[in-house]
Amino acid sequence: MTTPGRGLHGRVLDALGPAITAGDHPPGSVLRTDELAQDFAVSRSVMREAVRVLESMHLVESRRRVGVTVRPKAEWNVYDPQVIRWRLAGADRPHQLRSLTVLRSAIEPVAAGLAAKYATAEQCAELTECALGMVANSRGHRLEAYLVHDVAFHRVILNASGNEMFARIGDVVAEVLAGRTHHEVMFDDPDPAAVTLHVQVAEAVRAGDGPRAEELTREITVGALHELDILAP
Repeated sequence: MTTPGRGLHGRVLDALGPAITAGDHPPGSVLRTDELAQDFAVSRSVMREAVRVLESMHLVESRRRVGVTVRPKAEWNVYDPQVIRWRLAGADRPHQLRSLTVLRSAIEPVAAGLAAKYATAEQCAELTECALGMVANSRGHRLEAYLVHDVAFHRVILNASGNEMFARIGDVVAEVLAGRTHHEVMFDDPDPAAVTLHVQVAEAVRAGDGPRAEELTREITVGALHELDILAP
């Protein structure tokens, strides 16, 4: 059960984090914790806890006798899943989606090629199961159910690459996939060609065909960029 303190500081973060990432508090702005505590009707300790979380994301920094200062965007931890979620919820969504999708296009094809070499039998089976789950939910406007299998598929690819740095990108990929769905930057039903490509990637990984797995995954990411051109120009 969530404690009242965590619930309160979470409520503050849900309001203040998006306001910062949306530019309502531009870089260099000074936020007074006492004033914020009054605005949000919370204690100073709750406000300090919220600020500590924002500091861990490099969104703000606290200075004695100055207050809490919003840091330049270039210093933000843009890989933090919560920061990604906040940015996707704001006006910066098209740019954020494109930036994340370009990142995917640089990493996931290579990860798929490596997965064909290093994936265990269990990971191959899981990858196939995820791909079939995507097929089963690719019709009838079942995007939330489709998303579950889509996220799991890409996590398996990244984990099976054997590269711990790639594996850590799993949360980033999960956020961009979820953001596309929750902010309606998806067609009512997924592109059939993209669904088929996921099945083919699973087959290539299971067959140990690295070049084909890499090529097919690159097609997936290129297709995702083309969708953004249409849905989030």
